[in-house]
Amino acid sequence: MSNSSSQSVKAVAKYVRISPHKVRQVLDQIRGRSYQEALMILEFLPYDAGSPIWQVVHSVAANAKNNYNLDKKKLIISEIFADEGPKLKRIRPRAQGRAYKILKPTCHITVVVKSIS
Repeated sequence: MSNSSSQSVKAVAKYVRISPHKVRQVLDQIRGRSYQEALMILEFLPYDAGSPIWQVVHSVAANAKNNYNLDKKKLIISEIFADEGPKLKRIRPRAQGRAYKILKPTCHITVVVKSIS
């Protein structure tokens, strides 16, 4: 996973109860930015997806510092993506005894940071 020029560190939030489509809209805003810049952007975005993403970005920086002794100020987000998780299946009663299916999506958010020297 590591090479001499730049170290990459990863963190994943699994089963986040928000649709991957909504999360990706926010991820596109911070892809390729520095760790500190990303946190600032996420802090002030008006979307609900901001807070779970903020947690993962914060977590990946903590991983980098504690496990690999990297400087948080030198981290940039090299990869960030949201995969689809399992859907929660619910039922909505409708007229004349029918039942409609409601699918509540979940997603897995993955963040990979690299240290720039």
